[in-house]
Amino acid sequence: MAVLMVSGTGTEIGKTVVTSAVAAAALAAGLSVAVVKPAQTGVGPDEPGDAAEVGRLAGSAVTPVELARYPEPLAPDTAARRSGLPTVSPERIAETARELALSHDLVLVEGAGGLLVRFDEAGHTLADAARLLNAPVLIVAPAGLGTLNSTALTAEALRARGLSSPGVVIGSWPAEPDLASRCNLADLPSVSALPLLGAVPAGAGTLPPAAFRASAPGWLAASLHGTWSAPSA
Repeated sequence: MAVLMVSGTGTEIGKTVVTSAVAAAALAAGLSVAVVKPAQTGVGPDEPGDAAEVGRLAGSAVTPVELARYPEPLAPDTAARRSGLPTVSPERIAETARELALSHDLVLVEGAGGLLVRFDEAGHTLADAARLLNAPVLIVAPAGLGTLNSTALTAEALRARGLSSPGVVIGSWPAEPDLASRCNLADLPSVSALPLLGAVPAGAGTLPPAAFRASAPGWLAASLHGTWSAPSA
């Protein structure tokens, strides 16, 4: 897959760390990687954003691209409106990804929050950019109680728009998983009709970058250039 969109079932569930892990595993497999953050919100002008964080964790070989930045931690459309800055259209996202795909083996496009978060005044979302690119959408989900519903809804929204997904990655797998989390290993593929493609440990983003890169393939399944396989619940 030349372009892979990365979307969460919500916000603050480990999407950037998963994107970093996918990038690190792909680099370890000998691929060239670019990461696009269409809209960075809640970050000051001199602070590193999510694309830079992927580069920090996965390595300087990653090409990071950020299309727009808004100071308030809100949905991109709302943040743009409040700041008076231009929004980002799905056409611009798609054009950027296509250009990067000419010189990279894998282009990762990390969304903002969930799949249907609005990017512009017309209500366009990451799904619209994915449709323009005919690109698959990797779903990042939390581990615990409530994730079955949000993951199923995201998968259903993708199918309703004619979009595909390679599967689901758990964005923050706890060191001591509770009963719900353990059961979700089996139930997530069932409710989403998608394979479970990995589980990134909670706190992985705090690892030293060298340790992160060495460990990343072990968190992801073979289709994401890793060696992970789902344990039994």
